[in-house]
Amino acid sequence: MAAHQTLIKVRGYHLDVYQHVNNARYLEFLEEARWGWLEDSGELAWFQEHKLAFVVVNININYRAAATLGHTLLIKTYLSELKERSGVVRQEVYFHGSDTLVADADITFVCMDQRTGKAINIDGELATFLQKHLE
Repeated sequence: MAAHQTLIKVRGYHLDVYQHVNNARYLEFLEEARWGWLEDSGELAWFQEHKLAFVVVNININYRAAATLGHTLLIKTYLSELKERSGVVRQEVYFHGSDTLVADADITFVCMDQRTGKAINIDGELATFLQKHLE
């Protein structure tokens, strides 16, 4: 399955005193892209139907180039790894129309049963559902 793509235009309120996108804003950009991916892939509806939640437990991000006012960023989002109790979503931020990598991140998540508030193993129907999204 191809990576989900999200476009985000850099606005003035995204910038810090150095006139480039503030590091914390990238986390918001990545979250926006993950929501789009979850909605467009059908995962969000499936998770809601099964009373499960997709919970971020760790983010490792690398900042590689400065984005400034007027840039359009392309964020590629895909599931890169599944383990017994967690998975990893890979996200890569590029200048739109370029192969210049602006930032990249690995987001580790767990699946939580909303009825118990506890993380569950990724097995059975859940594993089968998620595996079709692996890159």
